[in-house]
Amino acid sequence: MIFEEKTLSTETVYKGNLIDFVVDTIELPNGETATRELVKHPGAVAIMAFTDDNKMIFVKQYRKAIEQVLLEIPAGKIDLTDETPLETGKRELEEETGFQAESFEMETSFYTSPGFANELIYVYSAKGLKKVENPLAQDEDEFIELVYLTFDEAWEAYENHLIYDAKTVYALIAWKLKLATTK
Repeated sequence: MIFEEKTLSTETVYKGNLIDFVVDTIELPNGETATRELVKHPGAVAIMAFTDDNKMIFVKQYRKAIEQVLLEIPAGKIDLTDETPLETGKRELEEETGFQAESFEMETSFYTSPGFANELIYVYSAKGLKKVENPLAQDEDEFIELVYLTFDEAWEAYENHLIYDAKTVYALIAWKLKLATTK
Protein backbone atom coordinates (compact mmCIF):
# COMPACT_ATOMS: atom_id res chain seq x y z
CA MET A 1 0.00 0.00 0.00
CA ILE A 2 1.17 3.55 -0.75
CA PHE A 3 1.13 5.80 2.31
CA GLU A 4 2.58 9.02 0.92
CA GLU A 5 0.49 12.17 1.03
CA LYS A 6 1.34 14.48 -1.85
CA THR A 7 1.37 18.20 -1.01
CA LEU A 8 -0.79 20.16 -3.44
CA SER A 9 -0.42 23.58 -1.78
CA THR A 10 0.92 25.19 1.38
CA GLU A 11 -0.45 28.26 3.14
CA THR A 12 1.73 29.89 5.81
CA VAL A 13 -0.67 31.03 8.53
CA TYR A 14 1.95 32.28 11.00
CA LYS A 15 5.71 32.84 10.79
CA GLY A 16 7.36 33.25 14.17
CA ASN A 17 10.78 33.30 15.83
CA LEU A 18 10.50 29.69 17.00
CA ILE A 19 7.89 28.06 14.78
CA ASP A 20 5.90 28.49 11.61
CA PHE A 21 2.32 27.29 11.33
CA VAL A 22 1.22 26.08 7.89
CA VAL A 23 -1.83 24.41 6.39
CA ASP A 24 -1.07 21.94 3.62
CA THR A 25 -3.70 20.76 1.17
CA ILE A 26 -2.76 17.19 0.33
CA GLU A 27 -3.76 14.36 -1.91
CA LEU A 28 -4.41 11.16 0.03
CA PRO A 29 -3.31 7.75 -1.26
CA ASN A 30 -6.90 7.09 -2.40
CA GLY A 31 -6.97 10.27 -4.53
CA GLU A 32 -9.15 12.32 -2.16
CA THR A 33 -7.91 15.67 -0.78
CA ALA A 34 -7.56 16.77 2.82
CA THR A 35 -5.78 19.43 4.89
CA ARG A 36 -3.01 19.06 7.43
CA GLU A 37 -2.30 21.73 10.06
CA LEU A 38 1.45 21.58 10.65
CA VAL A 39 4.07 23.19 12.87
CA LYS A 40 7.46 23.74 11.21
CA HIS A 41 10.41 23.85 13.62
CA PRO A 42 14.16 23.99 12.91
CA GLY A 43 14.95 21.23 15.41
CA ALA A 44 16.57 21.21 18.81
CA VAL A 45 19.37 19.68 20.82
CA ALA A 46 19.28 18.40 24.40
CA ILE A 47 22.29 17.59 26.58
CA MET A 48 22.62 14.95 29.29
CA ALA A 49 25.46 16.71 31.14
CA PHE A 50 27.23 14.58 33.78
CA THR A 51 29.47 15.93 36.52
CA ASP A 52 32.56 14.05 37.68
CA ASP A 53 30.59 12.77 40.69
CA ASN A 54 27.96 11.28 38.32
CA LYS A 55 25.22 13.83 38.85
CA MET A 56 23.24 15.15 35.92
CA ILE A 57 22.70 18.88 35.48
CA PHE A 58 19.09 19.97 35.11
CA VAL A 59 17.65 23.41 34.52
CA LYS A 60 14.65 24.48 36.56
CA GLN A 61 12.37 26.79 34.62
CA TYR A 62 8.79 27.87 34.19
CA ARG A 63 7.01 26.61 31.06
CA LYS A 64 4.18 28.92 30.04
CA ALA A 65 2.52 26.39 27.72
CA ILE A 66 1.70 24.15 30.68
CA GLU A 67 1.79 26.80 33.44
CA GLN A 68 4.27 24.74 35.47
CA VAL A 69 7.86 24.75 36.71
CA LEU A 70 9.82 21.80 35.34
CA LEU A 71 13.24 20.27 35.70
CA GLU A 72 14.68 19.63 32.25
CA ILE A 73 17.99 18.75 30.72
CA PRO A 74 19.67 21.73 29.02
CA ALA A 75 18.33 22.19 25.50
CA GLY A 76 17.76 24.69 22.77
CA LYS A 77 16.68 25.37 19.23
CA ILE A 78 19.02 24.86 16.31
CA ASP A 79 19.73 28.30 14.90
CA LEU A 80 20.17 28.73 11.18
CA THR A 81 23.75 29.87 11.82
CA ASP A 82 24.67 26.62 13.58
CA GLU A 83 26.44 24.20 11.30
CA THR A 84 25.56 21.01 13.19
CA PRO A 85 23.38 19.78 16.05
CA LEU A 86 26.57 19.14 18.04
CA GLU A 87 27.59 22.80 17.75
CA THR A 88 24.13 23.78 18.97
CA GLY A 89 24.51 21.40 21.90
CA LYS A 90 27.88 22.87 22.86
CA ARG A 91 26.46 26.41 22.69
CA GLU A 92 23.34 25.56 24.68
CA LEU A 93 25.32 23.72 27.36
CA GLU A 94 27.54 26.76 27.88
CA GLU A 95 24.68 29.30 27.71
CA GLU A 96 22.42 27.46 30.14
CA THR A 97 24.94 25.96 32.56
CA GLY A 98 28.23 27.84 32.17
CA PHE A 99 30.02 24.55 31.42
CA GLN A 100 31.91 23.16 28.46
CA ALA A 101 32.51 19.44 28.03
CA GLU A 102 35.57 17.44 26.98
CA SER A 103 33.47 14.81 25.24
CA PHE A 104 30.04 14.48 23.66
CA GLU A 105 28.33 11.28 22.59
CA MET A 106 25.25 11.13 20.40
CA GLU A 107 22.56 9.20 22.27
CA THR A 108 19.58 9.39 19.92
CA SER A 109 17.30 11.66 17.96
CA PHE A 110 13.52 11.62 17.78
CA TYR A 111 10.53 13.53 16.47
CA THR A 112 8.55 15.12 19.30
CA SER A 113 5.08 15.01 17.71
CA PRO A 114 5.22 13.78 14.10
CA GLY A 115 1.43 13.90 13.75
CA PHE A 116 1.59 17.69 13.42
CA ALA A 117 5.19 18.91 13.84
CA ASN A 118 8.55 18.26 12.21
CA GLU A 119 10.63 19.11 15.31
CA LEU A 120 13.55 16.69 15.57
CA ILE A 121 15.48 16.63 18.86
CA TYR A 122 19.05 15.36 19.01
CA VAL A 123 20.15 14.11 22.44
CA TYR A 124 23.84 14.05 23.43
CA SER A 125 25.57 13.04 26.63
CA ALA A 126 28.41 15.27 27.79
CA LYS A 127 31.24 14.40 30.20
CA GLY A 128 34.40 16.03 31.45
CA LEU A 129 32.62 19.24 32.37
CA LYS A 130 34.69 22.35 33.03
CA LYS A 131 33.27 25.62 34.34
CA VAL A 132 33.85 28.47 31.89
CA GLU A 133 35.22 31.74 33.29
CA ASN A 134 33.20 33.97 30.92
CA PRO A 135 30.41 31.76 29.53
CA LEU A 136 28.10 32.66 26.69
CA ALA A 137 25.17 34.75 27.89
CA GLN A 138 21.77 33.17 28.49
CA ASP A 139 18.87 34.30 26.34
CA GLU A 140 17.40 37.54 27.73
CA ASP A 141 13.98 35.98 28.27
CA GLU A 142 15.33 32.87 29.97
CA PHE A 143 15.18 32.56 33.76
CA ILE A 144 16.66 29.28 34.93
CA GLU A 145 18.27 27.71 37.95
CA LEU A 146 20.75 24.84 37.81
CA VAL A 147 19.96 21.70 39.78
CA TYR A 148 22.46 18.84 40.20
CA LEU A 149 20.82 15.47 40.88
CA THR A 150 21.90 11.92 41.45
CA PHE A 151 19.94 9.30 39.55
CA ASP A 152 17.78 8.49 42.58
CA GLU A 153 16.99 12.17 43.15
CA ALA A 154 16.14 12.65 39.47
CA TRP A 155 13.89 9.59 39.46
CA GLU A 156 12.05 10.94 42.51
CA ALA A 157 11.58 14.27 40.69
CA TYR A 158 10.13 12.31 37.76
CA GLU A 159 7.72 10.46 40.04
CA ASN A 160 6.63 13.82 41.51
CA HIS A 161 6.00 15.28 38.03
CA LEU A 162 8.80 17.83 38.24
CA ILE A 163 10.37 16.03 35.29
CA TYR A 164 7.56 15.79 32.79
CA ASP A 165 8.82 16.45 29.26
CA ALA A 166 9.74 13.82 26.70
CA LYS A 167 13.41 14.68 26.20
CA THR A 168 14.14 14.63 29.92
CA VAL A 169 12.12 11.46 30.53
CA TYR A 170 14.14 9.87 27.72
CA ALA A 171 17.35 11.05 29.42
CA LEU A 172 16.30 9.41 32.69
CA ILE A 173 15.48 6.12 31.02
CA ALA A 174 18.77 6.16 29.11
CA TRP A 175 20.62 6.92 32.37
CA LYS A 176 18.80 4.07 34.12
CA LEU A 177 19.75 1.63 31.35
CA LYS A 178 23.38 2.73 31.45
CA LEU A 179 23.48 2.27 35.22
CA ALA A 180 21.97 -1.21 34.88
CA THR A 181 24.58 -2.30 32.32
CA THR A 182 27.54 -1.01 34.34
CA LYS A 183 26.70 -2.89 37.55
